[in-house]
Amino acid sequence: MPRLDMDVIPQTNRTGYPAPFDEQVQGRWYRRLGPASGLTHLRVSHVVLKPGAWSSQRHWHDAEDEFVVILSGEAELVDDSGVHLMRAGDCASFPAGERNGHCLRNVSTADCVLIAAAAGDHDGNGGYSDIDMMFTGDSYFRKDGTPYESDRIR
Repeated sequence: MPRLDMDVIPQTNRTGYPAPFDEQVQGRWYRRLGPASGLTHLRVSHVVLKPGAWSSQRHWHDAEDEFVVILSGEAELVDDSGVHLMRAGDCASFPAGERNGHCLRNVSTADCVLIAAAAGDHDGNGGYSDIDMMFTGDSYFRKDGTPYESDRIR
């Protein structure tokens, strides 16, 4: 049956971000829906941002498209053009190769629930607009090429 039982899909707030970049995502809880449903090309996550939590550091991907749908609550979408309020039913897309650093930040007092989907080369390169960090495959490194000691969780 294609219907997913959300109660049996593990929820986690793991991150591979090295300190101190991991602090903002501590209140981000997610379930990886793709593996649970047999999807092999589309990555889909059910994400809960607790009040104060960020979805990620502001980032971009060279070869991966991303798409988000807000299911409930609200969050600020922060990208290169500013801050945009997102509410239930709002969608945003981030095409591969556009170096428009983006993230969602829950600045409200209630949970924000969303679906995040991605397709393309997840092992590809990308970077972070506001911090000294880049990524490729399983690795994080500084913009000068020096590696961080933390492994990237994908």
